[in-house]
Amino acid sequence: MADRRPLVFSLYRGLARALTPLFNLLFWFRSRSGKEVPARKGERFGRTATSRPSGTLVWIHAASVGETVSVLPLVEELTASGHKVLLTTVTVTSAELAQSRLPDGAIHQFMPFDAPGPISRFLDHWSPDLAMVVESEIWPCLFDEMRARQTPFVLLNGRLSDRSYRSWARFPRISGYLFRCLDLVLAQSAADGERFRLLGCGNVSTPGNLKFDAPDPAVDEDQAAALTAQTGHRPVWLAALTHPGEDEIVLEAYARLCEEFPDLLLLLVPRHPARADEISALIETHGLRTARRSLNQPIETDTDVYLGDTLGEMGLFYRLAPVTFLGGSFNDAGGHNPVEAALSGSALVTGPRVANARAVYKDFWSRQASLKAEQPEDLAKHIGSLLRDPEKARGQAETARALVEAGRGALAETLKVLQPMLGKSGPVPDTPRSRGHA
Repeated sequence: MADRRPLVFSLYRGLARALTPLFNLLFWFRSRSGKEVPARKGERFGRTATSRPSGTLVWIHAASVGETVSVLPLVEELTASGHKVLLTTVTVTSAELAQSRLPDGAIHQFMPFDAPGPISRFLDHWSPDLAMVVESEIWPCLFDEMRARQTPFVLLNGRLSDRSYRSWARFPRISGYLFRCLDLVLAQSAADGERFRLLGCGNVSTPGNLKFDAPDPAVDEDQAAALTAQTGHRPVWLAALTHPGEDEIVLEAYARLCEEFPDLLLLLVPRHPARADEISALIETHGLRTARRSLNQPIETDTDVYLGDTLGEMGLFYRLAPVTFLGGSFNDAGGHNPVEAALSGSALVTGPRVANARAVYKDFWSRQASLKAEQPEDLAKHIGSLLRDPEKARGQAETARALVEAGRGALAETLKVLQPMLGKSGPVPDTPRSRGHA
């Protein structure tokens, strides 16, 4: 017997449908702050001038940059095997990254708003043979719509924190209906897999974390040589992927570190380059001299902060810095994937709030592959300890890379599990639920 749609889902769908005209206003406000691309507004409402390619089409939805980077190797494998891939994202930065790195045979679109009209138009147009959402992208209208269709629906590289699990578990009828919309969950870890099972997912596999299979970050060797020459013999540290509120923490740590390292150079790379003007003004209020990457300003001997306000160059910045603070870990962002830093040979320091990659950081911290600053005041202490002892920094970075290498293999296992579903338009065999609504 098919699940009966809970009343809250019907109410959500009705409200989303009624509010859809107001999404035009939301889009306008978001466009003003650079969070939307005006010329591609139609995509956010499920409309596009791009035709569906012939043949098997695999749709993958990855919300932002981190998720996009993690699935690019899978996209490359799928297109190399002759499948067409549609990649959707939400953020402008992830769209720019996708446009620059997607292989032939892959298309990028913005994800439509989660309302019945935009979602239905999107699915009717693209008609994917396999649909996958990445990590924790749980959209009620999308999930409900997929339940009524014959397209296999997968949660890819799925993760679910203890906190999220407890929240969902308080509403078993709602969570059970929602998670049974999925034909298959490919979980990052055994703990994630068990939480998904407890919430009603009947078909769960644990191939591992795709983020471990990321290639070494790309580096333009000429640019790396030029910037290395500009830094000379100065000590360098990187504050990577910072969020609002963390730049102040970083600059305070920099001031303390300069008492011991007077010629210290800080590379500051915000998570969103659109914040560059705001951060540049903040740096000036601290009386520091800034050079901006986007303006091709060189690192001078009196440059205090080099602002990396570009996209797609994290490999370059990691290469320049033997020590890195990885942001998103002193606020509610949930931390960022440490794999790129580990593969680049930069010793890592983070704050304590890393729910997005809790299992990875647990291993990193327990194996001394990363240092954890419990409080913002601890950041300067940990960065200083690594700058003071280059051998310690190199050893920590080598341990981190070894952990990443040991964790590889999720891509091959994921492809193996997905293989029976590729090219099929019907539901997955032995699916523990039926399609349709009561």
